[in-house]
Amino acid sequence: MPDTDTYDVVVVGGGPGGEVAAARTARAGLTTALVEKDAVGGDCSYRACVPSKALLRPGAARGAARSVDGARQAVTGPLDPAAVLARRDRFTGRGDDTGQAEWLRGAGVALVRGHGRLAGERLVTATGADGTARALRARHAVVLAPGTRPALPPVPGIDRIGAWTSREATTADAVPARLVVIGGGIVACESATAWSSLGSSVTLLVRDRALLTDWEPCAGEEVARGLNSLGVTVRFGVSATRVRRDPATREALVDTDDGSVLVCDEVLAATGRLPNTDDLGLDTVGLPAGHPLPVDDTCRVTLPHGDWLYAVGDANGRAPLTHMAKYQARACAAAIAERAAGRRPATGSLQPWSAAADRFAVPQAVFTHPEIARVGLTERAAREAGIPVRVVTYRTDEVAGAALHADGYRGLATLVVDESRQVVVGCTLTGPPATELIHTATVAVVGEVPLTRLWHAVPAFPTVSEVWLRLLEAYGL
Repeated sequence: MPDTDTYDVVVVGGGPGGEVAAARTARAGLTTALVEKDAVGGDCSYRACVPSKALLRPGAARGAARSVDGARQAVTGPLDPAAVLARRDRFTGRGDDTGQAEWLRGAGVALVRGHGRLAGERLVTATGADGTARALRARHAVVLAPGTRPALPPVPGIDRIGAWTSREATTADAVPARLVVIGGGIVACESATAWSSLGSSVTLLVRDRALLTDWEPCAGEEVARGLNSLGVTVRFGVSATRVRRDPATREALVDTDDGSVLVCDEVLAATGRLPNTDDLGLDTVGLPAGHPLPVDDTCRVTLPHGDWLYAVGDANGRAPLTHMAKYQARACAAAIAERAAGRRPATGSLQPWSAAADRFAVPQAVFTHPEIARVGLTERAAREAGIPVRVVTYRTDEVAGAALHADGYRGLATLVVDESRQVVVGCTLTGPPATELIHTATVAVVGEVPLTRLWHAVPAFPTVSEVWLRLLEAYGL
């Protein structure tokens, strides 16, 4: 094999995790190639995080202005859908990855266009769109970062009507007059918020009796209240049983298990994602395809032999979020560099080469109306883990900074405290600006800051952050 096809590290997948892993190994002095068949930057840049937040922000800004008397009177019109969609396109470049590809090259990473698959130990083949294959051998490590794809629910007809997934929900060029969303998770709630703010009549079909069922109950309850205030119809305990299009009108018809039929223009399936591990050549190294890959705290795949294969982000299933994929990639790259230098990093500790925090301190931010955010464990998860917990709640409405932030402010803060260690192991916030406030909780959880020490972190007055003081007072400090 030619020397030019041999690198210290080969990364498969150019989404956020793959980009960071490649750039960090290159910065450590290891020759690195990154294989990407689509656009560098992945779904997050073009069809998920970035465009969804671009769609959500105008409605949030308008709502914030209308929540303060004096500003409310100045905001008299609806959003301009064309301007909102154009602003989104400025952030995504409509899928043009020129800038991110140039950034990779500037970081010293060789970009190889094609579909990457394992072809044996330390060996990757990259097959281009024209069918031409190129072999890449890794001296030290192969990093798998293939991301995920939207999953369609098992509803008859859903694969034949041109149903939206999260990709179409963030890239559509026109506002549907009527939109039916199947699902009750983050993508469903954010999409319903965004498109209703742009004028769509949205119906949410939720098979469960609550939204966001793996969150604290208060989060789903507040989001449901917010969606109702936006005019979204939320139907709990209702599932789609069949979908089809009227051949004459092209309207979509959604049959439900309560006997009703919904007529709409588009149907969005927001029912989860699947890891792109089914066509990675995992069988060539004795691993099953189509499943998340088990890894240790350096993101090294736990193979029966060898220490050269790593998986970051959605591929390992530990914390399928963009920011955690980047976190894992930094830890992974540091571990690869350590091992390439003949040193063996320890696992299970919060060292630069350990991604252990993705097991207990994962922050999440949801940009609905109201915003919600969380980090760490819910009360239920903590109790199931056998942790002796005490839960403290405080209505953020009662904080002076919140009352100044918005007229009629509504929000709730929940702390999950490990009583045996007197540290915070979980926090959930609702209300603006929860998505910004959650980082304080993340620092408290990751740092395992004792409550008696946290009490001395005095929040400025008058800010919404004063809720932290009130929570600790409610705890008894």
